[in-house]
Amino acid sequence: MTSEQTTANDRPVILLVEDEALTIMDLGDVLEEGGYDTIQCASAERALSILQTRPDICGLVTDVQLSGKTDGFDLAGSVAEARPQLPILIVSGRAAPDPARMPAGAEFIARPCSGDDILQRLRHLMHC
Repeated sequence: MTSEQTTANDRPVILLVEDEALTIMDLGDVLEEGGYDTIQCASAERALSILQTRPDICGLVTDVQLSGKTDGFDLAGSVAEARPQLPILIVSGRAAPDPARMPAGAEFIARPCSGDDILQRLRHLMHC
């Protein structure tokens, strides 16, 4: 998809960070059916690189456990510093919300949950 097509669609762009292939594909489908375009990646390092080049991203959904050295809490903290107004949703089935590591304004949702649960929570957070 070209950037002109993305602009023409005028759909909010969500950065989805998850390292389990089936999970990212399923959640990506749910978000796209819910009216969002998604950019998908498996590591926090790649996500930060994408965020630097894509100012049109208006939301982040990240798992806690990711490929690479940086986890989802650290990713959320870095993103909150770089783009404080960006809505952040942290998802995990293995970690509990750690108040000391949760950026202000970020929300946590525990698995098991459905893609629709995540979509509903994201809609609540979105500002664009």
